[in-house]
Amino acid sequence: MLNTDKNLGTGSSSKPFFVGSRKSRILSATALFLAVCAFGAAGVAPMAPDAADLPVRTIAQELEIPSLAAQVESLQAGQQVYLREEKVRAGDTLATLLARLGVQDDAAASFIKSDKLAYNVLQLKTGRRVQAETDKSGLLQRLATSLPDGNGGVRNLVITRDGDRFAATSVDAVPERRVEMHSGLITSSLFAATDAAQIPDSVAMQIVEMFSTNIDFASDLRRGDRFNVIYETFWQNGEYLRSGRVLAGEFVNGANKYQSVWFDEPGSKQGGGYYTFDGKSLKKAFLKSPLEFSRVSSGFSMRVHPISGKWKRHQGVDFAAATGTPVKAAGDGVVDFVGVQGGYGNVVVLKHWNNYSTAYAHLSRFAAGLKKGMKVSQGELIGYVGSTGWSTGPHLHYEFRVNNEPRDPMRIQVPNAQPLAGADLQRFRTVASEMRHRFALLNNADLPKLASK
Repeated sequence: MLNTDKNLGTGSSSKPFFVGSRKSRILSATALFLAVCAFGAAGVAPMAPDAADLPVRTIAQELEIPSLAAQVESLQAGQQVYLREEKVRAGDTLATLLARLGVQDDAAASFIKSDKLAYNVLQLKTGRRVQAETDKSGLLQRLATSLPDGNGGVRNLVITRDGDRFAATSVDAVPERRVEMHSGLITSSLFAATDAAQIPDSVAMQIVEMFSTNIDFASDLRRGDRFNVIYETFWQNGEYLRSGRVLAGEFVNGANKYQSVWFDEPGSKQGGGYYTFDGKSLKKAFLKSPLEFSRVSSGFSMRVHPISGKWKRHQGVDFAAATGTPVKAAGDGVVDFVGVQGGYGNVVVLKHWNNYSTAYAHLSRFAAGLKKGMKVSQGELIGYVGSTGWSTGPHLHYEFRVNNEPRDPMRIQVPNAQPLAGADLQRFRTVASEMRHRFALLNNADLPKLASK
């Protein structure tokens, strides 16, 4: 019998403590049911089968192996071409060269000996590369090499086969241009350093020309001086043809650093030349002499005029030279006058930048096509030495003027050429930036360290 003592209840209610509301009874029953189900699931059986008990299904399929004989037959049925390349060796004959190239073709050898163009193969210099294509029997299909064109370039010689006939052709070859960078360290002389750095002599000469206004290479070099040079080279079929122009140079001579960059971009108003990194030209604006070989016969001074016999200031310099000696423009400019002018005889007057002008008198004749208003470049032919006008013998009378006032061309401080400006300067900065980067790479490279003495 249930105990209904009210003292067992909670609070002042007379209901038993385990007798709750209908909602409480439903929740309790539900919890009990879930617990029983969970126990049954844990203790009776897993929900999924064990993977180890699953059956293994094996599928076997035979693959057909290609027939090796069929492959060989297919290859043999096709046209096989064999490529070989050889260098001409000292003492080579056509027979020995063709043998190393795998050519076994009497008809090809006969054609090379008899054809005027193909015969050049027999005159190839040692080291020249020759490529040959042959079939499986050694019959020549194609032979190619390169020949000098006599102007520093090359032409490609190609011999081809068409059935039983051969043909030889020669076409201009476009050489591959490369940019090379080298560093050198002075231990004794510049040329010893360039030889050690495997720099061609032609490049070494350009280095001297570039920096000769700042460095006396006979006396100014010091042990430990260093230089960087960037220059172009030209190649054909993997063979070195020649070196080209120095594109940039850097020379550290003691505490001084000299740099130059070549600039000759399309559209430039001033033509090609070397400039500092800030666009200032390294070229002098004027030549000391408009003649290549001459001597001064009369300087810029007071003298007795050879015709009038009176004392008079000689406002130019006379260069003694034979009639017909070429006269060059002393600087870039524009022809201001060309013709006959009193005692000057045949004379050319050039206007240059910054109010400079030059005059060339007593000419025997003018350069062909020279006209007023024409642009001329420094070193360009403008006329020939003569004895026209008030002259007692063949010579060139040369005047240098500033604001139309004569100056002694042998003593004046010759300015550098006009610096770059405007669009030219903008294009130059792009070129100079690339060269700065290349110099940085060279300066970070390791050079042999000089042993201290």
